[in-house]
Amino acid sequence: MVKQLGYMALRQIFDRFRDSEPEPKGELDHTNLFTLVVAVALSAQATDKGVNAATKALFAIADTPQKMLDLGEEGLIEHIKTIGLFRQKARNVIKTSRILVEDYGGQVPSSRAALVSLPGVGRKTANVVLNMWFGHPAQAVDTHIFRVGNRTGIAVGKDVVAVERAIEDNIPVEYQHHAHHWLILHGRYICKARKPVCTNCIIAEFCESEDKNL
Repeated sequence: MVKQLGYMALRQIFDRFRDSEPEPKGELDHTNLFTLVVAVALSAQATDKGVNAATKALFAIADTPQKMLDLGEEGLIEHIKTIGLFRQKARNVIKTSRILVEDYGGQVPSSRAALVSLPGVGRKTANVVLNMWFGHPAQAVDTHIFRVGNRTGIAVGKDVVAVERAIEDNIPVEYQHHAHHWLILHGRYICKARKPVCTNCIIAEFCESEDKNL
């Protein structure tokens, strides 16, 4: 198993990430906090590109919990039927919208506990929302971050919660706000699952993977 990288190596890695992309952004389109929650929930087992294509027209007519309820489950399905698990996701979005209207005055709550209590909103979705909208240095560990963290030694852990904790415990605090975006983008475009593009990797010299292809 790859060992956790030390403090100085992590500083150099994240200095390079920051120099390369000072303000990394998520790739899911949204217009407000509610649509961010919906978009992230819809993105489970789906690509950001596919979600963006489906939500472009949806968010133009249903960008609040009440408008989503007015659209209804069947109306929502018509917009998101190109996304995997669309029926279950539609049920969850409608249930979440009803809870937000009835229990939160139509507003999205800003605590992790309240967010994860919403149907279809897990810890990863909650952390994305807390990070992107509220500026909290929460770490949303997806398959890309889990792979990059363990392959390189940036954040080693046997499950997503352990990797989340490794990021929080080991990466210097000044990098934590953007850490999950840097790692997601690195995993999506460079440190790919099957064919990592090691020759284009700006942190290759620090990587602990035995499978580096330089």
